[in-house]
Amino acid sequence: MSAFTLEKRDDGIAILTMDVPGDSMNTLKADFGDEISAILDDIENDKAIKGVVVASGKKDSFVAGADVAMLAACGSSEDAEALSVGGQRIFDRIEAMTKTFVAAIHGPALGGGLELALACNYRICSDSDKTQLGLPEVQLGLLPGSGGTQRLPILIGVQQAMKMMLTGAPVRAKQALKYGIVDDMVPLSILMDVAIKFAATPKTKHEAKKSMTDKVLENTGFGRKIMFKKAREATLSKTKGNYPAPMYIIDCIEAGQENLSKGYETEARLFGKLVMTKESKQLRDIFFATTEMKKENGVEGVEPKRVSKAGVLGGGLMGGGIAFVTATKARVPARIKDISENGIAGALKYSYDILNKKVKKRFMRQTEMQKQMSLITGCLDYSGYKHVDIVIEAVFEDLGLKQKMVEEIEGNCSKDTIFASNTSSIPIAEIAATAKRPENVIGLHYFSPVDKMPLAEVIPHDKTSELAISTTVEFAKRQGKTPIVVKDGAGFYVNRILAPYMSEAGYLAMEGQPVDAIDKALVKFGFPVGAFKLLDEVGIDVGTKITPILKGQFGERFSAPDAFVKLLENDRKGKKNLNGFYDYKGKSKGKAVDESVYELLGISPVTKYTDATVVERCVLLMLNEAARCLEEAVIRSPRDGDIGAIFGIGFPPFLGGPFKYMDELGMEHLVGRLEHYASTYSDKYTPAQILIDMKEKQSSFYN
Repeated sequence: MSAFTLEKRDDGIAILTMDVPGDSMNTLKADFGDEISAILDDIENDKAIKGVVVASGKKDSFVAGADVAMLAACGSSEDAEALSVGGQRIFDRIEAMTKTFVAAIHGPALGGGLELALACNYRICSDSDKTQLGLPEVQLGLLPGSGGTQRLPILIGVQQAMKMMLTGAPVRAKQALKYGIVDDMVPLSILMDVAIKFAATPKTKHEAKKSMTDKVLENTGFGRKIMFKKAREATLSKTKGNYPAPMYIIDCIEAGQENLSKGYETEARLFGKLVMTKESKQLRDIFFATTEMKKENGVEGVEPKRVSKAGVLGGGLMGGGIAFVTATKARVPARIKDISENGIAGALKYSYDILNKKVKKRFMRQTEMQKQMSLITGCLDYSGYKHVDIVIEAVFEDLGLKQKMVEEIEGNCSKDTIFASNTSSIPIAEIAATAKRPENVIGLHYFSPVDKMPLAEVIPHDKTSELAISTTVEFAKRQGKTPIVVKDGAGFYVNRILAPYMSEAGYLAMEGQPVDAIDKALVKFGFPVGAFKLLDEVGIDVGTKITPILKGQFGERFSAPDAFVKLLENDRKGKKNLNGFYDYKGKSKGKAVDESVYELLGISPVTKYTDATVVERCVLLMLNEAARCLEEAVIRSPRDGDIGAIFGIGFPPFLGGPFKYMDELGMEHLVGRLEHYASTYSDKYTPAQILIDMKEKQSSFYN
C-alpha cells in the first residue's frame, strides 16, 4: 500500500496526503524517495495544477519526523550522509517548484516533518493544543539533516532558530505564528479551506522580521562573529563537551550564513558523522527502549483494569503533583483527602499555578484550564471515595500512619480498590502487613517534582495480584510516566543505587575535598547536578532519612558519614529553609558553598583528588549496586535499570545508563577498579558476584 495519494481537484489545486499504512503517526522513511519523486514528476508535468496542499491522513498528526530505525542500517558516516543528501534533494525540489506548495499542519510537525513544511512556500496550522512544531534531533544526538539548519534561520532569524535546534523543544501553534514559522493559524474545521486558498496564490519569498539589534548581530560579519562565539561558549558551558551535536548545529548554521551551498554540504556531512557517534547511538537506544516500554503491560498477558476515578491521600507538594498528572495527563478525576483544609488548598494551588502560567503564556485557553481544574476536588473525610479505582497515598514516611491509611481505605472503598503507596523507602510488604486485602497493596513511587520527572517505580510485594500490577503500570503511563516494575525492598531500585554514590561524595568531603569541587566533577562527568546540590534540592532531612533503612537491610556498605548528623542538629535542611551546603541567603543565591558548613563538620577544605578520582569513587559504587540489583532481580532487565537511572536520577544519557556504561568500560576494567578500591580503601567496593562471573565469561549485559 502506498503512503502517499494525490487528489487533483477541478480548481487546479492538488491535495498530497501522507498516510503511512499500519502506523499511528506518519514518519519519513528512506524507501519513500522513489514514490515521492514520481509524485513530484506528476505534479510538475501536469500544467493544470497551480498549487499543492501537503496534508496528513492521520487524525491528530502531521509528520512526527523521520523513522529513526533506518539509521541503524548505516554502516558508515558516508551511508548516513547519503540519507541526509537524499532528504535535502527532495525538499530542495519542492522548494524550487514553480507551483505553490502549502503545508496544512495539524498535530506534531517534528524533525523531518517540520523540514518538509519548511520546504513548502506557505505553512498553515490548526490552533489545536495538539499542534506542535520543532526540530528535536539534538535530543537523539543528531542535527536536522534535510535542510532544517538552513531554512529555519532564513525564515525566523538565526538566534530564534538556533535556540529551537539547540534545545530541541517544540513550539505550539501561537508561538509558531508569532515567530513566523507559520503564515496563519486557524481552527481545524477550516484548515484545509484556508490552505487551499493559499495554494491558489503565487509564490512569495519569506524573510525573517528582525529588530535593529538582530540585524546588527545577524547581518554583519562582525555581529555574526560575536553571536556564534557567544553561542559556542554558552553551549559548551551546558554540555561540558559531552554532546557533540549542539556544537555541530552551530557549525551548520554559521556555514549557511557564509554560503548556503556550504551550509547544506556541512549539514549533510556532520549529520553523517553524528549518526555514527556512540553518544547518538546511546540516545537513540533510550528512545527505542522507552517506545518499547509504552507497549508493555505490567504483567505479560494480564490486561489492566481501566481506572476511571482516583483518590490521593495527603496534599502538599507530592499529593498536589500526583493529583495534577492524574487530572491533566490521565484525564481522570482526582479526589484529594487531607486532614486539613490548608493541605487541600495547597494541593489545588499546585495545579492552579502550573495551569495559570500556561494560560498567561497563551499555551492554553482559560476554559481548558477550568475544565482540568474541575477534575481535582478535595475532602476532609472519605466522601466520594466509595467508587475510586485506585488510591495513591502520599502521607508522611511513617509505617504506622501508612498502615492506618490502608485500613481506612479498605473500610471506605470497594473491595477492588488498589492502594498504591508513594513511599520512597519503606518496604511495601511492611505497609501491607496488616491489610485485609494485601493483594490490592502496591508501591507507586514518583519523583519530585512530579509534573516534571518522567519516572515512576511500580513495586509489588509478594502478595500483590497480577491485575493490580498491570493496572498500576497502565495508570502510571496514562499519567505521562515511564514506569519500571521493581522488586520490593529498602530503597527499591533508584534510591538504592543513588545512596552509596551520595554517601561517597560525603566521605570525600569529610576527607577535605571541597564540596563545590566534588559537585563540579560530577556535573562535568554528565550528571545534571552534583551530589550536594541534589541533597540541598531534595532536602537534607529527606535525603538522609533513607540511610538507616538501607543500612538495616544491606549492612555497612550503606553507611554515611557520622558527622552529617550535625547538619540536621544545625537545622540544615537545604534549599527549602535556605540552609544547606550552599549559601541561599547571600548574593550567590545558591551558587557558592556556605563556608560555615566546613566549620560545622570540622573540615579544612583542600583539593586532594583529581576530578577523575572523585567521579570514579562515587560512580563505581552506583554501578556495583546496580549490578547487584539485577543479580537479585530487583529490576527485570538491564534496559529497565538504565531507563530507571537516567529518568530517575539523571545518570548521563549519553552513556546510555549504568549497564550500557559498564559494557563500555568492560568487565575486566570494571572489576579491576573495584578490586583496587576494595583492597586499598574500603571493602564496600567488593565487586558484585555477577560482575566477577561476567568477567570470567567475558560477557556483557547487552549481547
